[in-house]
Amino acid sequence: MDIKTLQSVLEIGETIGVEFKRCGNGIESDVYESVCSFLNRFGGDIYMGVLNDGTVVGVPENAAPDMVKNFIKVVSNPLQFSPTVYLVPEIIKYDESHTIIHVHVPPSSEVHSFKKIIYDRVDDADVKVTATGAIVQMYIRKQGIFTEKKIFPYARLEDLRLDLLPRIRIMAQNHAGGTHPWTTMDDMELLKSAGLYGRDIVTGDEGFNLAAIMLLGKDDVILNVAPAYVTDALVRKVNVDRYDDREVIKTNLIESYNQLIEFGRKNLPDKFFLENTVNKSLRNTIVREMVSNTLMHREFTSSYTAKFVIEKDKMYVENANRATKEGFITEDNLEPNPKNPIIAAFFRNIGYADQLGSGVHKLFKYCKYYLGEEPEFVEGDVFRTIVPLDDEYSYDYNLWIQKPFKETQNQ
Repeated sequence: MDIKTLQSVLEIGETIGVEFKRCGNGIESDVYESVCSFLNRFGGDIYMGVLNDGTVVGVPENAAPDMVKNFIKVVSNPLQFSPTVYLVPEIIKYDESHTIIHVHVPPSSEVHSFKKIIYDRVDDADVKVTATGAIVQMYIRKQGIFTEKKIFPYARLEDLRLDLLPRIRIMAQNHAGGTHPWTTMDDMELLKSAGLYGRDIVTGDEGFNLAAIMLLGKDDVILNVAPAYVTDALVRKVNVDRYDDREVIKTNLIESYNQLIEFGRKNLPDKFFLENTVNKSLRNTIVREMVSNTLMHREFTSSYTAKFVIEKDKMYVENANRATKEGFITEDNLEPNPKNPIIAAFFRNIGYADQLGSGVHKLFKYCKYYLGEEPEFVEGDVFRTIVPLDDEYSYDYNLWIQKPFKETQNQ
């Protein structure tokens, strides 16, 4: 690492991916706790010989090689780390009188513990993870497969809402402009074509998967495979301690979508807006993107309750997530990442969603017209979409005010 890069890191300070350690008396346990938390989160960099405020105090230059050897021994010792990890620290000569040890910790595909304790990285702190639910969520995040593909070999056709398929065929046909392969398929052919029925080549199990049950399952079947699944829709404008309106939605994703859309329509103003001389419902567009995203990209095996909340100054959706990174998503750093590609593809076929990533772009575009502000997207173990609200704001009224003013100025 070059000195300029190091100085920039020291100036920015500790973050979710950067940790400073004094190490005045050698490498202590808190260093290994940070290693463990970085392995369990998104990776990071540890700088030994640096105070919390970024001041370089250095480690004893003569002792640095032995410190590196001891570090390697600890992280490769199965009695200390489980599973073990191979890391090679770098000794950096910061200036004439200060030496720093830097170690880069990559993210791991496994859940690690140090001295039988699991640590996770939250902001710039290393946190012990003891709650069963949090540990389960960590394993979910580490999984290399999509949980929507889990096969339920004893699920049967009668466990699904087959009465929804005629409507789904019509929706797919209309969305495709008049023709769609699903219109000529029988029920089983459609389900297989949509990826809702398959075989697990690891276990040999064959049957309907979790995506099929969440999309089309009967309510009691959904409760059986995902007992914590629910979307809590709330309005808190007057009674902020409880709610003004509430719906607890536990049905399949197809009907959940319609119920949440209707909940938004009922509780949000539909402001007048013309796009290329066509009256466009900004409210419906924004609610549609928020609802489809929270239903498509949810981690259904989590016990976290998903929410759609409308308050006086904002509305937001939040749901359990299998995060690949953490922080705010912008139009510039957006990297579309389907959490449930089978469900997302089904939604796109019937017109409930568009191309992957387009929902974020639409929210950035239309929130400016509806509210005069941009939305926020926060990626983490819980994914949040936050849209500011201002019932008094009118994009067209502001244009009308500005136009006569400019015309008066020009006269």
